[in-house]
Formats: sequence, structure tokens, C-alpha cells
Amino acid sequence: MVADLIGGPLLVMPERGRLALVDEMALFPGGCAVNTGIALSRLGLPVELIGRVGFDALGDFLVSALKGSDVGVDGVQRDAVRGTSATMVMIDPDGERRFVHHIGANAGLSAEDVDQDTIGTGAILHVGGCLILPGLDGAPLAGLLRDAQAAGLITTLDTAWDTTGRWMELLAPCLPYVDYFVPSLAEGRAMTGLDEPECVTRALLEAGAGTVALKMGAEGSVVMTQDGRIIRTPAYEVEVVDTTGAGDAFAAGFIAGVYHGWSLEKTVRLANAVGALCVTGSGAAGGVTTLEETIRFVKSREKSGQDSQDLQDFFQKV
Repeated sequence: MVADLIGGPLLVMPERGRLALVDEMALFPGGCAVNTGIALSRLGLPVELIGRVGFDALGDFLVSALKGSDVGVDGVQRDAVRGTSATMVMIDPDGERRFVHHIGANAGLSAEDVDQDTIGTGAILHVGGCLILPGLDGAPLAGLLRDAQAAGLITTLDTAWDTTGRWMELLAPCLPYVDYFVPSLAEGRAMTGLDEPECVTRALLEAGAGTVALKMGAEGSVVMTQDGRIIRTPAYEVEVVDTTGAGDAFAAGFIAGVYHGWSLEKTVRLANAVGALCVTGSGAAGGVTTLEETIRFVKSREKSGQDSQDLQDFFQKV
């Protein structure tokens, strides 16, 4: 759970002691769990968020924003010691981002903060922000995912960039209890030391993940299952305003497809579409819209001749 102060476009990085101007600057709700939760709510799914914020104005802002987005906040804890996590996000003219991050209250999130009654009422447990949750990463998270699977929940996992370089040290205990793993290509390369997307996904499957969906930005996505099935899906071309939260939006689209019981092919197309729409607006949830509108977007972008019975079924799902 993070408060994002986003400014851009940043034409030049200011030198020490100097000032640079941007056209826009605003405060948005952010953080992997918040971004994905808000996107899921916009897609029509019932969402409860579990996390930690401080007793401060930024914490109040995040809780209020989640309530306004119809995301449940009963699982949000207040940290009496640490302030709310925050990030300064600087947007380059091409939409790429630079981050300065303060972990804050997220550092205090632990397995003890996760209410098992709340978990038990769900269908899917998604963990966002893995690798920057020091009180939860590693063995505690593996136990949480194991217990969720044992209770009949589907488990999904997304990661943040690990500046400590402990990638697989922390992830290895968790992946055997992850049904769907959705890292970015850059993160996957750092985890495995491999370069080619198919090699990265295969290595993560060998580490125990059930299915790996590798996010590749403008290059689309590659999904691979334990039985060796590969689905390569190109990205939808859109006018980029702000890429903040695009990966979290992809995760939301993927989770929504799983929740509705769609085929993996349809699920990936939905995930790509939600990620694409996200970057057309400002803020981490950006241009994410309803499931109906997202499906209309997919239909409008599919090339003529591709409108097979499979696609017709996809469009008629809602």
C-alpha cells in the first residue's frame, strides 16, 4: 500500500541543488496490492485488501481512496511506529518511469496481520509487492500461500524489484504454492539469470510455479504451463500517457479471467487489454475500466479475419 506522488513529463533530471519543472503533479493511490485491487474492483470483482499504513494523512488518503473504489479495507492495519509507504514517480516524455521509494509501514506487514477468516471467504489470494515486504517475504509468505491452497483458494503472486538481490532466496520457498505467477520479464531475468522469455518461464516453472505469465510491456506477454503449453500474445497498441501500474493492471485482468473460469487464451487477452488501457490514463489504475468496456476494446482491436467462434464466445461472455 503506497501513496504515489506522480509528476511529469520530466524532460531532464535536475542537477544537485537545481530545479526541474513538470506539467502535472498529483497524488494517487498506489502499491502493487492497491493498484491490482482497484483494477479488480473496476472489473466488477469483490475485493478485500490486506495491508498496513501509518497513522498519518497519507494513510487516511489511501483508505479513503480504496473505500471510494469499492475495495474492502477491513484487513488494513494501522502502524503506530512507521509512516505510510510513499513513492515519488517521475514520468519521462515516453511514459517510462523513475521511482524513489520509502517502504514505511509495509515493512511491518507480517503473516499475523492476515486474518484467516477474511482469507477463508475468498476464492483467490493474490499477493502483490512480494520482495519488498520484509516482514512477510520468504518462509512466512510460503506458509501463507500453502495454507491458502490447503483451504481451497487459488493463489497468484506478483513481485516488485528486489534491490537486495535475494530474488530466488526469498521466492524459492513460495513458488511451489503459487498457481499463477505474473512477474515482469526484467524481474524474471533477474530471478533466473536467463535472457529469453521462454527460458525464463521454463526455469520458474521448474522452481515450482503452476503457470507463469511473463509481462513484457510493449512486447505483450508469454504464458507457459507445467505441461509445456506456451501462449504468446502481442500487446495492444495505445497512446501511452503513464505506464505506472501497467503490470498490476495486467495482473488484475489475469486474475479476473481466472475468477470467471475463462480459458487461458481468453484470460491472457483480457490481461493484455487491462494493462493497455491502464497506460492511457494517469495514476496507477489509469484508464482501467469495466469488464464490458474492456471487452469492447478487445473487439475493436482484433484484426478482421480473427473473429472466430472463440472470439465470438469471448465477446458474448458478458
